[in-house]
Amino acid sequence: MSPSRGALVTGAAVTAAAAVVLTVVVWPDGSGSGPSGDTASPSGTSAEAAAPSPSRSYPMSSTPSVIPAVREHTAARGPGWQPGEDSSVVIAQGSQALADEAQLIAKELKIRYRGAEPARAGDVELALGAKDAGPAESYKLTVSDRKVKITGPDESGVFYGTRTLKQSLTADGTVPEGVVNDRPDRPQRGLNLDIARKHYSAEWIEDRIREMGDLKLNQLGLHFSDDQAFRIESKSHPEVVSDEALTQAEVRRIVGLANSRHIEVVPEIDSPGHLGAVLAAHPDLQLRNTAGVESKGSIDISKPAAAKLIDELLEEYTELFPGRFWHLGADEYQALTVQNPAASYPQLQRAAEEKHGADATIEDLATSWLNDRADVVVPKGRTAKAWNDGLFRGTKVKADENIEIEYWTGKEIGARPPQEYLAEGYKMLNLNDEFLYYVLGEPNEFVYPTGERIYEQWTPLVLRGTEPVAERYSKQILGGRFAVWGDLPNAQTTEQVADGIRMPLVATSQKLWDPRKPALSWAQFQELAERTGSAG
Repeated sequence: MSPSRGALVTGAAVTAAAAVVLTVVVWPDGSGSGPSGDTASPSGTSAEAAAPSPSRSYPMSSTPSVIPAVREHTAARGPGWQPGEDSSVVIAQGSQALADEAQLIAKELKIRYRGAEPARAGDVELALGAKDAGPAESYKLTVSDRKVKITGPDESGVFYGTRTLKQSLTADGTVPEGVVNDRPDRPQRGLNLDIARKHYSAEWIEDRIREMGDLKLNQLGLHFSDDQAFRIESKSHPEVVSDEALTQAEVRRIVGLANSRHIEVVPEIDSPGHLGAVLAAHPDLQLRNTAGVESKGSIDISKPAAAKLIDELLEEYTELFPGRFWHLGADEYQALTVQNPAASYPQLQRAAEEKHGADATIEDLATSWLNDRADVVVPKGRTAKAWNDGLFRGTKVKADENIEIEYWTGKEIGARPPQEYLAEGYKMLNLNDEFLYYVLGEPNEFVYPTGERIYEQWTPLVLRGTEPVAERYSKQILGGRFAVWGDLPNAQTTEQVADGIRMPLVATSQKLWDPRKPALSWAQFQELAERTGSAG
């Protein structure tokens, strides 16, 4: 070899080595490959030995691509993280309560779960922090030194951190270097499903639960009793159950899956209206006017047997649904929609006066019915909920102040603006029918809501119509749910419903997690939903 040729080869080797140093990215499996297409180290070269300090080798990281968007990301220089052949999920000592979350994310990422072991390079570590380390459902996700660590003050927060990890990998093939600090803006975020007027299989509901978990939604309302059907098996009153119904075993399976995704199931037996299916088996309790004409779906609340029947159902189903909430309905009691309720239903007026005095009204009787039903579920550790049109203006009897008001409409007869409930101190949930009501068949001037409109125009403060309430009421508005109603149940198949609600629900999840104006345009948000798998 001539000296001149040797010098050229030596120089080329130095140049090549420098090039390798500048471009290498080390991933947990040691392959040196990454989503940016950086060049791997040559065969026989130690990538770890060749890699310089991350602060000099990598551009600043970008925010993880997830829905809902993380609220805070501190960028850093480094290769980020992706699972490799030797990657595992571990839990920190003292964090054994996170075993379920750890095993789930390990299964989803197709890597091992090693239990309570020290984290190694390439691993994901889950850890519970102090209860006062942050607000409920918050989490911190740190990507550094070829490891991921997710911590939170509670199990739900850590679970949400694993959703960010999963979505980021799905969207970009990597989790960016740096630190995510994230938390929801509202404590109640979810989907409301009318399974009474349209039957959905347990498997269909479970698919929605999995989607909800990845979107960091935490509440599934099940409206399972209405005029058309009663859709869950009953041991105490099997005569009220419809032919197509979920078995109690299926419900336990649904609740179990929901719990694993930190989703609370909120059951609803609506009363004293919307009870047609129950009354078909108990015609003696059907409310009738002076001419003997039935009041659709209305139970006669002047009869003690009416309260006994509903309370027996409440007793049974509070055992089946162990969550913190119970929805009592209370909306659209048809006796109160006629011109002169007292004249049409004198038995109700007499009962009101007997119970609450000579100046009492049927509205007082209906309010006391609501309070009495709350007295059944509250001692069982439940927070009672009711629709806004089940509370009336100027009544002698006041609805229990601890009942959460779920505001859905300003269109009903006698509807009150949300500010009235807020001024009285009630806590509220947003189910604004202008934005969040997916009513099958689009009857009564309803139109299928779009994700774009929710994304661009709705926030939790927009409780009625399109105008927000004053910011001073914000803390009383606990969140919201996107609602599916089966008014014309055959208008869509269950598959069409799943497709139709997907992007509206994705948009709702974003605005409940962070109601501020989104950074992405709707077109960009749609593209992100495709990349994360949120769009189906």
